[in-house]
This record gives sequence, C-alpha cells and structure tokens, in this order.
Amino acid sequence: MNSDVKNMVKDSLVLFVITLIAGLVLGVVYQVTKDPIAAQQEKAKQEACKEVFADAASFRVWTADGSGASAEGDAVNTPQDASWTELGFGGVDIGEVLAAEDDGGNVLGYVVTVNDHEGYGGDIRFMMGIRSDGTLNGISLLAISETAGLGMRAEEVLKPQFAGKNAESFEYVKGNAAGEGQIDAISGATITTHAVTNGVNAGLHYFHTVLGGGNGNE
Repeated sequence: MNSDVKNMVKDSLVLFVITLIAGLVLGVVYQVTKDPIAAQQEKAKQEACKEVFADAASFRVWTADGSGASAEGDAVNTPQDASWTELGFGGVDIGEVLAAEDDGGNVLGYVVTVNDHEGYGGDIRFMMGIRSDGTLNGISLLAISETAGLGMRAEEVLKPQFAGKNAESFEYVKGNAAGEGQIDAISGATITTHAVTNGVNAGLHYFHTVLGGGNGNE
C-alpha cells in the first residue's frame, strides 16, 4: 500500500471517528434538552390559552376525526375540501384545537391554533380564543419573524384590535376602522396585516363551519 493510499485511509478513519463522536454528542444533547424544551413549549401553550380564554378552567384536545390525538403546531385539522382554497385560505393551516371548559366541564368555546404561511418573513403562528357565541376573545402570537419596526408591530397594533369583537370575518383598512369587522392596518406592513387578518378569518370560518359555531362536535 503506497503512502497516498495510506493517507487517504487514515484521513477517512479520522473523519469517521470525528463524525461518530459528533453524532454521539448531538444525541446526548438532544436527550438532555428534549424534556426541558417540551416543558417550555407546553408552558408557552398553556399561557397562550389562558391569554385568549382567561375564564376557562381547563382545555381539552379536540380533533375533526374525534381521535383526540394532536401534535402541537402541526396542521392536523386543516379542512381538505376545495372551498378552503377558494375562500383564500390556501396558505393557512389549522393546527391544534382545544375545547375551553369551565369547572363543570361545560364548553365555553374553543382555542384554535392557526399557522399562516403568507407572512413577509415566514410563518405567523397564533392561537385565537372564540366563545360559543362567536365572540373573539383575542389572539396570542406564538411565532412571528416580520420586519422590525413594521410587521413586528403586529403585537402592538393588530393584536388588541381583535379582542372582544363578534364578527364572522374581518377586513383591514388604512385608518379609520369602524364597526366590529374592520381593523386598522399596520402602516407600511400590508403583507403582515393581510396574513394575520386572513389567518383570523380562516380560524373564524373553521369555527362556524367545522365546530358548528360552538354547538357541534364537542
């Protein structure tokens, strides 16, 4: 075996060992951090639920197929019919849905997780609490990566405008919003405004058509 071949074999073995060690280290790190990360995500979810449904005593997983199985953040409940896209919701996924219950187990409404893929900086994910009479308690932003000073103002500009409104859908206007169904757009961030508003409308449509306006599939 000449020196060049020996060097190649040696380098390959060294690379293999390094890769093996790196893989083992990553595996250990994953195992160590998996549970704390899951716990933190669950805590954030519970806090978001309480933010949009403060008077609920508990939250029970609800799914369209009645299985009760769900993965946080996954699009497990997105309607598969053509009308979903025709209504302009093709870029929106409905994720985990929770029934908000009082101390006696009575359903007060639902918490719907929405993931809109049409944000300027990527996905915008939020939870929205909807009472059985259709009143939107509000939304809680879970993930947003919009432009600083523009789209990132969704927390301060858009979020408060949805709270306590009872409308089947919303539209955004450039100033002077009036009535239950209008909100003021973020100045200079039309794409973000559209994404959030369309996501809320998708969640409301899901509530009225799939959840039966709070009276079905409990």
